[in-house]
Amino acid sequence: MRLDKYLKITRIIKRRTVAKEACEQERVTVNGKVAKPGTEIEVGDVISVAFGTGSVRVKVLEVKETVRKEDAASLYEVLPE
Repeated sequence: MRLDKYLKITRIIKRRTVAKEACEQERVTVNGKVAKPGTEIEVGDVISVAFGTGSVRVKVLEVKETVRKEDAASLYEVLPE
């Protein structure tokens, strides 16, 4: 699955266009490398997203095309900084 779509489906970032812009501004890394919006995400990848003043690191536990809002958080595990 594409990185920008994964960020939207998991609701780490609310909209896919915002996720795409974050990737283009080099604020998103996958496994320690700056990632483009089309980077393929697989189970076990570690994604780091830099927001305004903070950042969040998550480990991909599952990849699904569609998911309910209540189940979105089960697709990843938040890691300590």
